[in-house]
Amino acid sequence: MTTIYLIRHAEAEGNLYRIAQGQHDSNLTDRGWRQVRALERRFSGVPVDAVYASDLYRTRATATAIYRPKNLPLCRCPGLREICVGDWEGRTWGDIARRTPEAMADFGSRMDRWSIPGAETPAEVLARVRAAVEDIARENPGKTVAVFSHGYAIRLLLANLQGVSLRDTGAKSPTGDNTAVSLLEWDGERLRPVFTNDDSHLKTPEYLAGEASPRAKRAYALEPGLWFRPLEAPDAPERLAAAWEEAGEPGPVPAASLTLEGFLDGEPVGLLHMAPETGRILLAHIRPDCRGRGLGVQLIGQAVQHTRARGGESLSVLLPGGGSGRAFFLDCGFLPRGGTAEGRELLEKPIGFDPGI
Repeated sequence: MTTIYLIRHAEAEGNLYRIAQGQHDSNLTDRGWRQVRALERRFSGVPVDAVYASDLYRTRATATAIYRPKNLPLCRCPGLREICVGDWEGRTWGDIARRTPEAMADFGSRMDRWSIPGAETPAEVLARVRAAVEDIARENPGKTVAVFSHGYAIRLLLANLQGVSLRDTGAKSPTGDNTAVSLLEWDGERLRPVFTNDDSHLKTPEYLAGEASPRAKRAYALEPGLWFRPLEAPDAPERLAAAWEEAGEPGPVPAASLTLEGFLDGEPVGLLHMAPETGRILLAHIRPDCRGRGLGVQLIGQAVQHTRARGGESLSVLLPGGGSGRAFFLDCGFLPRGGTAEGRELLEKPIGFDPGI
């Protein structure tokens, strides 16, 4: 009998920033790395003979929880990749819901009829992932294997193994949490689920202590997604100046090459003013009546995307002394790097990928 632990990757940028990741590479969040450490504790006493992961960064990073402590090689398996979602990849879920609401609904609830140009169909993903897991089982007879894949792909596979059709997967097979563990057994002919989507390692005192920390990074995976467009309205300078003043910034608004406006449905709720060529954020502003809903972090997601697209590996912001935005930026993973002669504080956030993973 071959034992397979099937594990979803830890929380990644797309989960937090409300962006469709698909087969795009994305980093783990601070919460994601805490989940990796919790997963390492869970498997510290579990014998594992081999570790496989999709070749995308977020699964490889999550797999470090097992293969590094156990001194095992990591086997990269493209067949374990997440579904390719075509031109949805890299777009916000808010934009996708606005432009293609019916397809968005089908993606989560009616996998049997979801199809968009350039994307895999759920049926194709199911066939690919099931074949990959069965091949891994055949390669490791009688062994215990850890396999790291993705939320949608795992959801399709587990539903299929439990006899749930593609039509009913949306209603009967929920997506497991980040780092959720499922146990499969292979008897040489077929896969059998023993348990599915267990996240007990995220309910331990050690993990929950990090969640209760004042610096714990909050996840907003269920919050509504924003969509963005360049700020080009006739009154754009006045609106940008008003947001700048509300943020407590003195003087005129400095020039920058990118100003995005974020919308919730059709309502403007936020502004991002930045220089993506250097990663410097000048203003990240959410309308006061829309704060506390996890929307501001989606501005940071746009800053990450635009800066990384230009080859940047860090974001930075200069804050006035005593500025109210400091807690927000710390919460988003920025770290203090010292003050300046103007009495402002420099905060930075690394966004590059670890070349050792």
